[in-house]
Amino acid sequence: MNHQEFNSDGSIFICASRDPKDCKVGIFGVPYDGTTSFRPGTRFGPQAIREVSEGLESYCPQLNLDLEEIAFADLGSIEIPYGAPEPVLEKVKTATETMMELGLNPLVLGGEHSISAGALTAVAEQYSNLIMLQLDAHADLRNEWLGSSNNHACVMRRCLENLPSKKLLQLGIRSGTQKEFNELRTQNRLVPHFPGSSAKSLQQALRPYQDCPIYLTVDLDWFDPSVMPGTGTPEPGGFFWNDFASVIEVLRQHHLVAADVVELAPHLDQSGSSSILAAKVTRSLIMLLSQ
Repeated sequence: MNHQEFNSDGSIFICASRDPKDCKVGIFGVPYDGTTSFRPGTRFGPQAIREVSEGLESYCPQLNLDLEEIAFADLGSIEIPYGAPEPVLEKVKTATETMMELGLNPLVLGGEHSISAGALTAVAEQYSNLIMLQLDAHADLRNEWLGSSNNHACVMRRCLENLPSKKLLQLGIRSGTQKEFNELRTQNRLVPHFPGSSAKSLQQALRPYQDCPIYLTVDLDWFDPSVMPGTGTPEPGGFFWNDFASVIEVLRQHHLVAADVVELAPHLDQSGSSSILAAKVTRSLIMLLSQ
């Protein structure tokens, strides 16, 4: 796949270029929700994030950076087959490889969470010491769900299988099976984080990995349904913007090389606020990936 094969019709993220030349960060969308098990609609997430990004300021006071001064490209969305996830994951992997071949740190806009396994696999092949950080309401550690091993509920299990370091940190998970939580605790993967608190626990958990590249996956249901109703599997007891900002404050001291933002189902929030929150998350990640 070369960058001409991305579908660049429609909106573009604010301040982005379509030309990857001289850019450090590359965005592509994956409009897929084929394994959704509750409320569908995340196939519309990538385009919604782009459309509402025009309502954001290009400047971020927290990071003191401006998108107008960052060279980044939005190459559009990949064309995907609807149905089984396996061909989609292969296309996501290939697209991520293309981004890295172009010298870009990839930022993937979903789509549902199953797509993260394709992107993570590509990045892990380049960085053998890669570690993964997950922001999510759910553990996503099932081996299979509803007859599929590549279901969104299994994505972290698939990522672990393709992560040479086997180092996965799961921040503030609040939902899962008893078996999943036993594993989270015994493997020391669960990083405690509570709404309104600082991210000191994350800072401590990342301290031994100061020199390691990081892949960050942000499932938007990590946020509380009161501010993120537009997602397929909302889970009460979640987080708010200031909680995310505290995570960003920790990550700016580390080496983020790739990320994804998944599980926005924009039509489930007629106010549009969920899409705006997703776009603001995306803006912060573009800035971190550009450093």
